[in-house]
Amino acid sequence: MASNSYWADSYVEKRLAANAAMNLIKPGQRVFIGSACGEPQHLVKTLSETSSCFTDLEIARLLALESTPLSLIANKAYSHSLNIRSFYLGSAKPKSLAENMRYITPMNLSAVPRLFKSRQLPIHVALIQVTPPDDFGWMSLGVSVDITLAATRSADLVIAQVNPKMPRVLGQSFIHVNDVDVVVEHEEDILTVGAPPELEAANVIGRLIARLIDDGSTIHISPGATQQATLEALSDKNDLGIHTEYLTEGIMHLVSMGVVNNRKKGFNEGKLVAGAAMGPENLYEYLDDNPSIEFHPSDYVNDPGIISRHNKMVSMNVAMTMDLTGQVAADALPYNLFSGVTGMLDFIRGAALSEGGKSIMMLPSTSLDGTKSRIVPFLKDTPVVVPRGDAHYVVTEYGAFNLFGKSLQERAMGMISIAHPDFREELFSEAKKMGLLTPDRTLKESVYGIYPVKLEETIEIDGEKITIRPAKPVDERRIQEHFYNLDRDDVVSRFFHEKHSFIRDDVEGMFQIDYIKDMTILAVHGEFGFGKVAAVGEYLINQANNMAEVAFSVSRPYQGKKLGKILMKKLAEAAQENGISGLFAVTTPTNRGMVKLFKTLPYKIKTSFEEDMILLSCKFDELET
Repeated sequence: MASNSYWADSYVEKRLAANAAMNLIKPGQRVFIGSACGEPQHLVKTLSETSSCFTDLEIARLLALESTPLSLIANKAYSHSLNIRSFYLGSAKPKSLAENMRYITPMNLSAVPRLFKSRQLPIHVALIQVTPPDDFGWMSLGVSVDITLAATRSADLVIAQVNPKMPRVLGQSFIHVNDVDVVVEHEEDILTVGAPPELEAANVIGRLIARLIDDGSTIHISPGATQQATLEALSDKNDLGIHTEYLTEGIMHLVSMGVVNNRKKGFNEGKLVAGAAMGPENLYEYLDDNPSIEFHPSDYVNDPGIISRHNKMVSMNVAMTMDLTGQVAADALPYNLFSGVTGMLDFIRGAALSEGGKSIMMLPSTSLDGTKSRIVPFLKDTPVVVPRGDAHYVVTEYGAFNLFGKSLQERAMGMISIAHPDFREELFSEAKKMGLLTPDRTLKESVYGIYPVKLEETIEIDGEKITIRPAKPVDERRIQEHFYNLDRDDVVSRFFHEKHSFIRDDVEGMFQIDYIKDMTILAVHGEFGFGKVAAVGEYLINQANNMAEVAFSVSRPYQGKKLGKILMKKLAEAAQENGISGLFAVTTPTNRGMVKLFKTLPYKIKTSFEEDMILLSCKFDELET
């Protein structure tokens, strides 16, 4: 492909009409087509129109929107013109994929360029789309660098559609006029992709994810995430960086809001790095000659080693289905085939290796019509994209759970706790049948409980972050550990007698809760999913008088730091909102802490004595004047 002639003269000599360019393709060759929204539509259309002239062409590409449906030609009875090879790692459940499942070549995107460069899968012809050359003869691949650059550099014949509407994107995105064989000049609109439909479940998931992401993180987010969910998760953050597979409109908005400045990435600082872009026309205008943005090929962008070099790398991916053990299935979405599936595992593993990194699966709890749970007992007939050992955080609209370091029993309980309430009982029953849970386990009221995320709050005590939040079924072990570690006198104050064991039967009322008639609020310190309980506050309703009994315990290192007061206030707010008339507590006369704590409430406190115990009570409609 190399040429010693002046590039501008060479450019003129290489110009051909699309029909003439297609005549250069020979039977039996493998033809790569530029990826995603960078697809050279004019060349593909011409190839389709002349397909009857070819025999046994193999089309190699990522999943495509098929502006020109080559798969229809390949699927014709007794057709010998075309065969298709689509690089894709997800399942083929969507109807459009299931029909063409045989074309799928499952691969991580980071490995595809090596496949081309090594000639293990030789590319004979590359059909690509580029910008017009600059003053030095360089043409940008624009919105699609990903695997296109490797295919171009390793192809025997490069046919480039030169389109003035292609944005000139900086970074490792350029090829020279001397490195193409044929130039086809044709101006047309670049393929655009509309935003995914807004889903309230996705927006709730976004708000929950926001609690998991620190300022200064570097973000990868799959295009399957709705724009609003992206903004819900990230718009209140500071100093974020971007290293992602696809640049989307949602990311562009975060940059314009000042949320993303790429200053604390720790690697490629000051630069937003991606492999491709997909979205509306204004996104492409934003990309054009923007010095803050660099596109690089997939063997760089998707390399887990590169990904792991970023500070607090967070990979956010949309899952389609997960099972109780943590296996993940992912599909290209019907409205958006470029859902990041092929690169999902690259980013999950890279984020896990990053200092302070996290990988988060975003999983709406049900299908769009609400008739099927997206959390299932076990993935049987659906290909697994993310093995259970790689799954870490998973977030549904009903809560978040960290699978990392958890046993299959803990995983089953955690996944059931964030499933849609309509499906929890069935999942719980199946988990027992599978041996994931012992026969004596129960869900009790928590089978229908909806986690009240609004009660969550993060405070700081002596420089340490403490999360105040309702208890979850997965808190069983940490609540037990809290009581085992209590001082002897604190155990007696809490349980009214010495106690040396805290088996599940003793404490399950604190985590098997419905968040209405019974509520437990924890103060937790440490990493999400591994935190330790510093304090426990709970209420349990007395149906006879609609009053709720409260009880508390605070670990010695956290006593005197007003944790009890905070938990009491949270419990009172929750009880009042849930229609409970008031609170009461039964304690010993020596438990001055409880008496003092009760009197912090802004209600009239009544005190009475029953034998050797004190009964404290208040009603929410009787304020202290």
